[in-house]
Amino acid sequence: MTTARSSEILFIKCVKDGIPNRDPLNESDARRIFGEEDGRISLSDVSIKRDVRDYILARFPDGGSNKNNFIFCREEHDSGNKLLGRKSLANSILNRAGKTVDSGKAEELEAEKTEGEEVKKGGKGEKGDKNGKIDVLQKKRSLLEVAFDARVFGLVYSVEKEKFNQVGPVQFGWAHSLHPVETKYVQGTTVMPSSEKDQDGGKSGDEKEQGTIWSSFILPFAIFAMPGIINASIAKNTGMTEEDLELLLKGLWWGTQQRQARGRGAQQPLFLMHVEYKDPFFRIGFLEDYIKIKPGREEWLGGNPPSSLPDVGLDISPLAELLGKNKNEISRIRLACNESFAIEGNIEASQILDLK
Repeated sequence: MTTARSSEILFIKCVKDGIPNRDPLNESDARRIFGEEDGRISLSDVSIKRDVRDYILARFPDGGSNKNNFIFCREEHDSGNKLLGRKSLANSILNRAGKTVDSGKAEELEAEKTEGEEVKKGGKGEKGDKNGKIDVLQKKRSLLEVAFDARVFGLVYSVEKEKFNQVGPVQFGWAHSLHPVETKYVQGTTVMPSSEKDQDGGKSGDEKEQGTIWSSFILPFAIFAMPGIINASIAKNTGMTEEDLELLLKGLWWGTQQRQARGRGAQQPLFLMHVEYKDPFFRIGFLEDYIKIKPGREEWLGGNPPSSLPDVGLDISPLAELLGKNKNEISRIRLACNESFAIEGNIEASQILDLK
């Protein structure tokens, strides 16, 4: 299969009536890394990757027909409802994929070991035996082969005396709102008590028999832009293929809608662009700086800010101009757009991104 090439991703989505990624250090309000005065809020790359992982896990619960789309970073319990750790998760995936760690492949793996690969066996100051090192190296290679998120996002494995890590070829930046946002503090009540009365009218234990009050911050409406890069050199090391790239793009688009919870709000993908370069070491960078949301800052801070898609639009004219200036460096540009989202500007030579 063809290795994924160096490229950039720009993904734009909207959120309504919820906060997809909360700040536990700020009463679970929205994350504000720019500060209150700036007004913008942010979503971490971890949140975006979780959307992709959950989509793939739902689509390929058994790893797919080729047993290569398992998800390593996930929550799984054993038959006793005990949460599995890294070692048990890794062994579970490898067993389901039909993989075993065979120290007899020592010479082959040692010859294939890529520069900068970090694999350790033994405690601090211990070298460990040769077969032990190779067993760990083979475990790493096997996980990269069968786990989609390991190949694409990388992985960290540190269990007892086995340690290895791999930087992922795909790196996402934080998703920042394209406008200032004011979150709202709301409260409500539950009508279901936590205990029932006995037949004689007494309480069952010391538990409450009335409903409780809940409180939360919500986000009425916001639009976020997230940049991403794909490094061809690292993709070669992890085995990330063009097929993995296509699945990643589908995960971004459909995973945004797949992951649901009341507190997260309703999310919709609006715009997805993939720019692939001819030179593996070339990159334009910061594509998100060349788009502009309409209306402007004043309207968002006013008494009647936009609250739905028909109220807003996106101007990509500066981005189109930037891509045009670098057209000789670009191999292809692919786009997907939400039909309900008004977009100004035209990116020449772009293709429709197939997300089916």
